[in-house]
Parts: sequence; structure tokens; C-alpha cells
Amino acid sequence: MLAYGTEKPKTYHPRLVDERLHRLLHTFGAVEIRGTKWCGKSWTALAFGESVVHLDDPNVKALAEADPTLALQGAHPHVVDEWQEVPSTWDAARRAVDAAGGERGLFILTGSSTPAKDAVTHSGAGRIARVDMSTMTLWERGLSTGAVSLSGLFEGSFEPSACDASLAPLADAICCGGWPALLGANAQTAAEVVDQYLDAMFEVSVPRKGGTSDMARRIVSSLARNVATAATLQTIAQDAALGDEFGAPAASTVTSYLDMLESMYVIESLHGWDAPVRAKSRLRTKPKRYFADPSIPAAALGMGPERLLSDGQTFGLLFESLCIHDLRAYAACMPGAHPGSLRYYGDSDGLEVDAIIELRDGRWAALEVKLGETKVPDGIRNIERLRQKVAANPAARNPKPAFSAVVTATSPFCRYDAEHDIYVFPITALKP
Repeated sequence: MLAYGTEKPKTYHPRLVDERLHRLLHTFGAVEIRGTKWCGKSWTALAFGESVVHLDDPNVKALAEADPTLALQGAHPHVVDEWQEVPSTWDAARRAVDAAGGERGLFILTGSSTPAKDAVTHSGAGRIARVDMSTMTLWERGLSTGAVSLSGLFEGSFEPSACDASLAPLADAICCGGWPALLGANAQTAAEVVDQYLDAMFEVSVPRKGGTSDMARRIVSSLARNVATAATLQTIAQDAALGDEFGAPAASTVTSYLDMLESMYVIESLHGWDAPVRAKSRLRTKPKRYFADPSIPAAALGMGPERLLSDGQTFGLLFESLCIHDLRAYAACMPGAHPGSLRYYGDSDGLEVDAIIELRDGRWAALEVKLGETKVPDGIRNIERLRQKVAANPAARNPKPAFSAVVTATSPFCRYDAEHDIYVFPITALKP
């Protein structure tokens, strides 16, 4: 049973990471919660905390810079919010954990960006655990019925059911995003807020990391245009040129901005998969890049729900982004999951499967994402081709998938296709 602290906000909405955070606090001296700004890190930390210090307060920051141990004063678990504002607090927390002689759950640190590599002297290994936090999933937002459990599918548990799934609510869900503060907001209000989020990132966060607002806007616009694809550095560079008289930026420049956006948890990479755990393709397949929340590319493209509904191709890409966002969060909650549990499959034959979930015990699942029911047969064919490829080399002894599924936006039923051994259900029926 979860034990929340005295600092828990009265209107706190439980999050998927709560159980893992609770478990890690009983295993490590400190835990860091990482994620993009505004995803709910501070409130989740406070939910388990007994005291707090906010290092984004200029007065508090100045004192902590002079003496980092001041930021650690308070009842345990003590929350150090936005620790990267004073990077020396990390080493101070690590030393405090060492001095406590094995005491657990002393500190909860939250961070919305990674500081420079030379800003901390110790990784915190063995002392400070890390938990990644996303914006809210459809299940957390109350927009999924939970009729289908991802962990249940791995165990062979499934019950068919009728669904009330349609495109319009999903268009709203994409444009509003999973920002906790926007629960219940309409799309127009949400769009204004996400626009402000992007402006703050471009005008404040990027310059603080040594980048320029203009180039960051160009890179983000390109990533939004190419969302859910394995766009090359050359493609992004050409997009970022925008007719600039100086031409496209160098590949090294694009790479630096991509690294910057990843360090701020604005974008996430989805790496390639192959059945053999030591396969070279796991390392050599170009990663796909997704935003931390599907509302970000929607805002970057200037698209609201109405426009999204009239542009099926873009809707499909942003719907895939929504599904990958939720699958990543759901998979992270599963026993046996690891940081690389969610991947995708792509090969030189042009076969691509949108999501592969792989657990530490070797079990894996293949999932295709299709916007409409009419595209389900395409998803089934892709999965069947993948299963045939995995089984093609008996000497490799690759395991069969624990299950396969096509995830849609509009399926009227959660069903099992016995002929093809594939489940079909809408994303609005899925839960961890």
C-alpha cells in the first residue's frame, strides 16, 4: 500500500510512477524524478515528501550555491525541486546518503533538464535511483476504459468487449496533451498554454544551454513535420535551412540541438529492435524521435482538433505519437521492464512494426498502430511478416511473441482474431 507524505497536494491525481517511486524510496537513499517541464514531477515528489525546497526560487538558489547542504535541510523524504538549478546539490545529496549509513528514502530530487557533464562529480550510482516521468497517459486522464491490460496480455488474460471509440475525442486528447494542469481544459485553452510552453523553451531554456531561439524553432518544426519517422540529420538540416542564405546547418549543429532537446526531456528516441539480443541491428537502426507529449508537435505544426480531423496523414502520425507515449509509460510499469523495453522494428526490406515491448525474461510483444479500422489488415500483415522473419532461423532459438496486437483509434470492439492470433483494440481501452 502506498504511503504518501504530509506535503501531498490536496488535489493530487495519482500517477503511474507512484508505485515505482514508493518502491525505490525503500531501496535507495535518494530518488531523482526526471521529465519534461510541467509533466507533474514536483507534485508527485511532494506527494511522497515531508519537506521541500524549491531551487528555482532566486533567493533560495543564491543561498544553496553558497552552501549546497542548506538545500538538504528538512524532514525525510526531503524534496529538492529543480536540483539542476544548483548542480552541486547532487553531490551534496550523494555525500549525505553515504553519511547516513544505509538509511533509505532521504531525498527526492526533481529535474527538468540535465546539467553540463562537468557540473557534477559523481554519478550517484548505488545511492540515487532515477525514475522517468511522462505527461499523463489516457488511462491517467480518465480517457481509457481499461478494458485491456498490457500486463494482462503478457499473461494471456483478455476479455472481448464493446468499445465506444471515435476520432473526435482523440483529436482533442492529442491537442490538449497529458499536462496535469490542463485536465478538463478545452482544446483552445490547451493550445494557448502549449504555445507558451514552447515560447518559454525557445526564449529562456534554449539560450541558457547555449543555443539560439531561431535555430531551436527550426529544428523543432522539422521534428514535428517528421514526427514518428526515422528522419536523418540531413533531412532535419535541410528543413532547418528554410531558404537561409547561409544554407543548411552542419550535421554537428543539428546533433547538438537534438542533444539539447533530449537533455531537456522534450524529445525521446525510440531505438530499433531485433530478436537476437546481441543483434547489430539494435545499434545500427536509426532511432525514431518522438516528443514528450503529442500536443507539442500539434502546436508546432499549428494544428487544432478540427484541422487534424481533416488531415488524415498528419492525424495518423500524431496518433502514433500518442500511442507510443502511452505504451512507453505502461511498459515502464511492468515487472521485468527495463529502460530499453519499448523499441520498434525496421529492416532493409521495408518492413516496419511500430512498437516492440521486450522484458528482461525474453518475452516480447509486437504492436502495430493504425488510425482506422480499414488499416487493420495492413497491421496484421506486417506483424505476420515479422513473426515469420523471427522464426526463419530455427538455430537462433528466438522465442515467439507473447502476444501481437493492432492498436487503433476507432475499433468498435476489443477482440481476438483467432485466424491470425492477433488482438485488436482501441488505445482508449488500454491500461498498464
